[in-house]
Amino acid sequence: MNERVIELEEVNPKDFFGAHNSTIEQLKRYFPKLKIVARGAKIKIYGAVDDLDEFEIRLERLIRYYERYNKLDENSIERILTSTGNEEKTTAAKNAKDVLVHGVSGKLIKAQTQNQRKMVSLMAKNDMLFAVGPAGTGKTYTAVALAVKALKEKEVRRIILTRPAVESGENLGFLPGDLKEKLDPYMQPLYDGLRDMIPHERLESYLEKGVIQIAPLAFMRGRTLDNAFVILDEAQNTTHAQMKMFLTRMGKSAKFIITGDPGQIDLPRKQVSGLKESLLALKDIEGIAQVYLDDKDVVRHKLVKKIITAYKSIETE
Repeated sequence: MNERVIELEEVNPKDFFGAHNSTIEQLKRYFPKLKIVARGAKIKIYGAVDDLDEFEIRLERLIRYYERYNKLDENSIERILTSTGNEEKTTAAKNAKDVLVHGVSGKLIKAQTQNQRKMVSLMAKNDMLFAVGPAGTGKTYTAVALAVKALKEKEVRRIILTRPAVESGENLGFLPGDLKEKLDPYMQPLYDGLRDMIPHERLESYLEKGVIQIAPLAFMRGRTLDNAFVILDEAQNTTHAQMKMFLTRMGKSAKFIITGDPGQIDLPRKQVSGLKESLLALKDIEGIAQVYLDDKDVVRHKLVKKIITAYKSIETE
């Protein structure tokens, strides 16, 4: 009797195997001639070579499905085990039209407004995109979804998320903890988006291996960012020198999205925002696109849209 050992590297065995090893039980019913034993992250299979080969093909399809949709239920397992593989490609192609990412527990992450959809289409045609608009318009969340999509589809090897560590009226020096602990609250919106889109164990693994990096803007100095999807968030709080430094980090096969809200600048009063300068300086360069989101793109609580409108009327007086 022949033996094969398959180790699950990119998926969480507990979630993939299902409650009471339900996935393994379905595999056993589909492959009655094989002896299948699952322990930890390893699956041992015993049987004839042809049956082992077929098992590996079907298991690989199950893994790909789980990686794409972050869920695996009895119906999808049955469909994958009994299909030729062409049906899966057709379904994936249909879903790809609107869905950016299948998030945690199969949550569908889509562009929800006209300008968010414009972000998606412009990013497909350009290597650098400025997405500008008020809080709550989904510019950062959509940018993170585009980055995760590119990573899943192997268009890039890593995601780099960065923000300028501007104190916004608070003094970092008086906050407890080391540098990472002081800065993590500033990176929280980026973590929140990632947690919606990538299962916890895989996200922790990506962060540990450097596949996903979250760091303050100052840490970008001196680097060349190749094969990466890079997001600069809160870009309105960059200085001229910081923005120029960041934009010139762009390496081969890289995608850059710069998001910001010119209405929420926390720089000293006489300091010019690097975002405002770059929007003017780079507006006519081919390969660099700009999209402006507004209160019609707000996807938070319905009151947020009214708050933005109210403040707009005050600020224009």
